[in-house]
Amino acid sequence: MSRWNLACLLGVPALIVVGLTIVIAAPRPQKNKDQDYELVQLMVDVLSEVDQKYVRDLSPEQRRKFVEDMINGGLERLDPYSNYLNADEYRLFTKQTEGAFGGVGIQIGIDRATGFLQVTSPMVGTPAYEAGVLAGDLIIKVDGKPTDSLRQDEIIRMVQGEPGTPVTLTVVHEGTKEPIDLTMKRAVIEYPSLQGDLRKPGDPSQWDFFIDKANRIAYVRLVAFNDHSAKDLKKELEKLQAEGMRGLVLDLRDNPGGLLTSAVEISELFLKQGPIVSVKDRKGRGKSYESKGSNTVMEPSATHPIAIIINKGSASASEIVSAALQDNHRAVIVGERSFGKGSVQNLIELPDHNPPVALKLTTASYWRPSGANIHRNIDAKESDDWGVKPNPGYEVKLDDKERLQYRLWRRQRDVVHGKPGSPTPPPPAKPTDDKDAKPFSDRMRDKAVEYVRGELQKQ
Repeated sequence: MSRWNLACLLGVPALIVVGLTIVIAAPRPQKNKDQDYELVQLMVDVLSEVDQKYVRDLSPEQRRKFVEDMINGGLERLDPYSNYLNADEYRLFTKQTEGAFGGVGIQIGIDRATGFLQVTSPMVGTPAYEAGVLAGDLIIKVDGKPTDSLRQDEIIRMVQGEPGTPVTLTVVHEGTKEPIDLTMKRAVIEYPSLQGDLRKPGDPSQWDFFIDKANRIAYVRLVAFNDHSAKDLKKELEKLQAEGMRGLVLDLRDNPGGLLTSAVEISELFLKQGPIVSVKDRKGRGKSYESKGSNTVMEPSATHPIAIIINKGSASASEIVSAALQDNHRAVIVGERSFGKGSVQNLIELPDHNPPVALKLTTASYWRPSGANIHRNIDAKESDDWGVKPNPGYEVKLDDKERLQYRLWRRQRDVVHGKPGSPTPPPPAKPTDDKDAKPFSDRMRDKAVEYVRGELQKQ
């Protein structure tokens, strides 16, 4: 991913894998112990040679990092989703899946000109928002320590911390040269799982979810599959129904996935009955999930049409929901073919380590109701059956330029520049350098709204 496209919530990486469960590692079977000892001895011998003969001495921290890199190097050869999590990474990962963490509440990116972390947008109502952090601010120090020589993950760890503890960010507002210190107290920051198309005028903390008020069509972007996503979505849909919602556009573009349980619960919101997904291990054993029909909203389905938008960045849990609603004929899929991430990772806590560490390992794959495996193998061809494809007649092809324009346009609509009364923000960046370019039009969104509107008109 290019630096220009990077945008993540501070302390919450973009990708949270599906199928997450936490288990404790079990003892190895006796028959493999001799071979295991031989392989472990090989790693010990390599570490010993490096310790004794490498051109410079390694500190204890460097030795641990060396071993961790050896482990991760091997896991990366297995697949892109298996990796070792040290104590800090494990703690952070656990907070991600909970959908909340201790921090200040800013979305960040990288400034191309300076290489500094840059605030994409403060989150409304958070400590950063209240302290006067603005969109476009460069973060040059954290608690007096310069950030120019630090990695992004190091800066994130410095900004995060126990709720109620103070942190000082030294920032440079866009269009100025003088740095200023902004001190704030960390708080529990909830990662938002729902967003709309435009914020409500006068209250940027709220979204206007009706994209077609005349036909009462709602538009909801689901941006996370965490512990509270299904609850949040159900609550908002029930509110919209009370306000007369007749149809829905559910946008899953660039949603990388999350918890399997969340994907199942969200699918159940729209399915009165029917299969959702099956999870199978390497021996074909596993579990199948079906809708119980107890939490269904937007009924009867025949008079409440749904369109789901996906693109190349829709993966994992996004594909479970899309495939389940498509195969059960509950929704039409609009956009482009999804990513094709149909593997399940277990988070295995390794015993006898304090603080705890874990192994994130691919242990199974998931299968859509039609019986097809969504996963795209390394040698898969475009003609092979993987991922989720739009329904016939609803594919919207984008080239790389238009895809970039969409992301820049979307970011401009999402940005909160700062508290009311903050310095006047600079004009937003244009989504293209072409002065003669026409205003950007979100063709995928428009196609989805067109479908829902057409179904309502038939009624």
